[in-house]
Amino acid sequence: MVVGADDQAAALKVASLYDGLTTRVIITDPASAETIKYAANAFLATKLSFINAIAAICEGVGADINDVVVGMGSDKRIGESFLRPGPGWGGSCFPKDSRALIKIAEEAGYDFQLLDGVIAVNDQQFDRVANKVRTAVGGELSGKRVAIWGLAFKAGTDDLRDSPAVAIAERLLASGARLAVFDTTVDRPRAGVPAGVTIASDPIDCCRNADVLVVLTEWDEFKWVDPVAVAAVTTSRVVVDARNLLDRTQWQKAGFVHQGIGR
Repeated sequence: MVVGADDQAAALKVASLYDGLTTRVIITDPASAETIKYAANAFLATKLSFINAIAAICEGVGADINDVVVGMGSDKRIGESFLRPGPGWGGSCFPKDSRALIKIAEEAGYDFQLLDGVIAVNDQQFDRVANKVRTAVGGELSGKRVAIWGLAFKAGTDDLRDSPAVAIAERLLASGARLAVFDTTVDRPRAGVPAGVTIASDPIDCCRNADVLVVLTEWDEFKWVDPVAVAAVTTSRVVVDARNLLDRTQWQKAGFVHQGIGR
């Protein structure tokens, strides 16, 4: 926990409210406290952009990103946390804090090109996933039926703010695709849900007559959907698993072409 204050006595009083916690309490000045918060989230975003860039290289050279992550994560200086490739990062903190840190750096006279690149790589990842879907349906999205599993920016939340899933869905819609979506937290149109999508009642219903299935949020329930049941309702058997969530072997046994990230 970080407490930022100009008044040391006030900071100690605030910190004392958390005496029952076992976590470390850091007392510092307001500027340092603010920088800690922005820098921490920007660094985590950097790790995610980095591993997505490495995943792109893996696809080009025939490496498996899962093995690469295990190898990198075995180095205690790196660790495995926030090294899971996916459709990109988003939510209420990483995008906002990364942009805020770039602005603070600019006002301080520093050109934060590194963090500019982190954001650029993330935007590229949205495009890369959308292009994977385009390729999966033969190169032309107009009129194609796309089933999307997941809209929240990550599992365990209903937050759609700056969600990679929403960003990718909007790219597909702009290319003329017809989208059906299922997310356990979305049962009706609301703020953040792209206009023009059909909201499905369950994962199987979402896939009805779909030309391709796209997994964009790592909800655990998607792991347990029977691929044979999905195959029975889709028009073609192609899945773009942008979370590397599904059991590739099981889906291939059901006749699907499984395309993940970095493998």
